[in-house]
Amino acid sequence: MAKNPMLKFVSVEKEMPEKRPPSLRAQDFHEIYREYAAEKAAVQAGRCSQCGVPFCQSHCPLHNNIPDWLRLTAEGRLQEAYEVSQATNTFPEICGRICPQDRLCEGNCVIEQSGHGTVTIGQVEKYITDTAWENGWVQPIKPATERPESVAVIGAGPGGLAAADALRRQGVQVTVYDRHDRAGGLLTYGIPGFKLEKDVVMARIDQLEAAGVAFELNCNVGTDISFDAIRGKHDAVLIATGVYKARDLKAPGVGVQGIVKALDYLTVSNRLSFGDEVPQYDSGELNAAGKRVVVIGGGDTAMDCVRTAIRQGATSVKCLYRRDRANMPGSQREVANAEEEGVEFVWLSSPKGFTGAPVEGVMVQKMRLGAPDASGRQMPELIEGADYLEPAELVIQALGFEPEDLPETWEAPDLGVTRWNTVKADFRTHATSLPGVFAAGDIVRGASLVVWAIRDGREAADAILDYLAEAGAVAAE
Repeated sequence: MAKNPMLKFVSVEKEMPEKRPPSLRAQDFHEIYREYAAEKAAVQAGRCSQCGVPFCQSHCPLHNNIPDWLRLTAEGRLQEAYEVSQATNTFPEICGRICPQDRLCEGNCVIEQSGHGTVTIGQVEKYITDTAWENGWVQPIKPATERPESVAVIGAGPGGLAAADALRRQGVQVTVYDRHDRAGGLLTYGIPGFKLEKDVVMARIDQLEAAGVAFELNCNVGTDISFDAIRGKHDAVLIATGVYKARDLKAPGVGVQGIVKALDYLTVSNRLSFGDEVPQYDSGELNAAGKRVVVIGGGDTAMDCVRTAIRQGATSVKCLYRRDRANMPGSQREVANAEEEGVEFVWLSSPKGFTGAPVEGVMVQKMRLGAPDASGRQMPELIEGADYLEPAELVIQALGFEPEDLPETWEAPDLGVTRWNTVKADFRTHATSLPGVFAAGDIVRGASLVVWAIRDGREAADAILDYLAEAGAVAAE
C-alpha cells in the first residue's frame, strides 16, 4: 500500500520544525499536499464502477459526463479529464467546491446506494480543475469570428456569467450590468471564502474581461440607467438578477439593533477578505466576536452564517429551525460540518419575539411536526406553554430570499411576472413577455442552486443566439 505523504509532512513538522527554514515550510506543505491530493483523486476516481446507468450524471443539473472524467482521472489523463468537465460546466472549479453533491451526484452514486460510500465526485472535480489552472490548460476565450450583435446581461452572478461566457465564445459583444462593485453576485459576496476562495471566482471574471466582456459595475438598473435604455443599446437582453430581497421575520422587537439580515452579515465578512474597509465590522454591528449568536433558518445560507460566526470568534452559536433535521432544506454535509465546528442546532424551534434594545435574547417557542401539507411535508405546530428565552447579542435572519418587483423598479409594466414576482419565462427558450428579452436563474426559479443558474445561463445563451440568427435573417430579406 502506498504511504500517505501527509503523514510524512506531519512527522517532519513534529520532529524538527526549528530546523526547517520558514520560507520552505509553506512550499513543502503545498507540494506534499498536492501529492496527497493527486493520490486521493486517483483513488477516488478509480472507485467509479462505470455503471451502465450513471445516476450521478442524470442527477446533475448540467448532466456532466462524470463517469468519463472520473475514468480519465484514474488513468492520470488529467488534461483530458478537465476538457470533458469544462465541456458541460462553465465553472467546474466552483461547482466542485459548493454544489451540494450529497443531494445531487454523490447522493445518487451507485456505490453509495450499495452501502460502500460514495465516490467523492466534487473533490475530484475541484482537483482536476485546480490542476488545469495551475498548468495553464484553461484556455483564453478567443472567438473564431467577431459578430456585430450586442447582448446586455443584467446581473453578474453565476447565471449571467455563464451566459456571458457562452455568448462571447460565439463572438457576440456582451456587456454585463451589476449593482455591486465587483462581479460574481453571491459567488463573491454571499458565499464565505472558506467554502469558495475569492481568487477562484475572480480568475473566471478576469478571463471574461480578457475576452472582451464589458462590465458596468456599481450600476443600478432603474436608477443609474433605465431598462428601456439598455434595451435600446443592445440587440437582446438577459435578466439574471437573482433574488436578493430578504424575507423578514414578523415578531415583537424585530427591528432593534443586533438583529441583522444574513446577506448583510455575509457581505461584510467577504469584503474583509478583499481587504476592504468595513465600518460595520469595526463597530461590531456585523461582527460576531465575543457574542452569543443565534441564526434563524435552515438553508445553506444559514449554514454559511453559523460557520462564519464560529470563525469570527463568537462565544456560542445556535441555529434555530422550526422543523427537524430530516426536513432541513440545507445540505446535511453542511450541517455535519457546522456541528463539528461547535454549532448547536435547536430543532423544532421558532422565534416568538425578541427582548432588549440592543437585542439581549430570543423568545423561542417549541414546535412539533403535525399533518402533512399539500406537498406531503409535515407542518410545524406550536406546543403551548413550552416557550423559553435564548440569550443572544447577535441574531441573524436567514429565512431565504424573494425577488424584487422588477416591473415597478424598472418601470417595465409589460414584463410578465408570476404571483411570486419571479419573471415569467419559457422553460425551454427562457424568453419573457418582452421581445428580445430573456431571463434565467433564480429570478425565474426562485432561490435555488448555483449549478441550476449555470445551466439556465447556458441554455439562455443558446436561445439568444437562435433569436439573433432569426433577427438577422429577417433583416437580410
